[in-house]
Amino acid sequence: MRQLLALARSIDRLNEGIGKAAAWLVLVAVLVSTLNALARYALHVGSNAFLELQWYLYSAVFLLGAAWTLRRNEHIRIDVVVGRFSPRVHAWIDILGGVFFLLPLCGLILWAGVPFALDAIRSGEVSSNAGGLILWPARLLIPVAFFLLLAQGCSEIIKRFAFLAGLIEASEFEKGSHQETASAMENNSATAR
Repeated sequence: MRQLLALARSIDRLNEGIGKAAAWLVLVAVLVSTLNALARYALHVGSNAFLELQWYLYSAVFLLGAAWTLRRNEHIRIDVVVGRFSPRVHAWIDILGGVFFLLPLCGLILWAGVPFALDAIRSGEVSSNAGGLILWPARLLIPVAFFLLLAQGCSEIIKRFAFLAGLIEASEFEKGSHQETASAMENNSATAR
C-alpha cells in the first residue's frame, strides 16, 4: 500500500504542476481577447485565428485544470448531504463514485478520444474558418486531459483506501473536515434566521 501511496503522491504533484500552469492560460486568454477586441474595434481588423486561439486557451484551462480540481477536492458535490456523514462514509462514497463513475467515464472518453486526436494529427486537420488554426492541438487536449483525470481518480481512490487503513489522515485529501463543514452550515443557517 505504501508504494501505491507514493504513486498517488507523484500523480498529485504532476497534476498540481499542470493545473497551476494551466491557470496562467486564463491571463493569456484575456490578453488575446483584449488584443482581438482592440484590433477589431480600433483598427477594424478581425482575425478568426485570434478567436480560435481564445477557444483553445479556455479549453486548455478547463480540460487541464480538471484533474487539479479533483486533486484539491474543489469539484462540485452535494455538501449538504455529504457533510452529514463521517469521514469514513465519505471515503467510501468517493471510492464507489470513482470506481463506478469517474474511472469508467474517463476510460470511455479515452477510448473515443485517442483515435479522434490521432486522426486530426495524421490529417493535419485545419479549421474550416478562413484564417483558422490547425485543430489537432485542441483535439489532443481531450485524451491528455482525461488521462490526467483518470490518473488523479486512481490517486484519490488510493488515498481513500489508505485513509480507511489508517495510513493517512483525512486532511490529506479533504478540503475541510466534515465537522468544519457541518459547523459552517449550522452557523450559516443560524445567521440567516
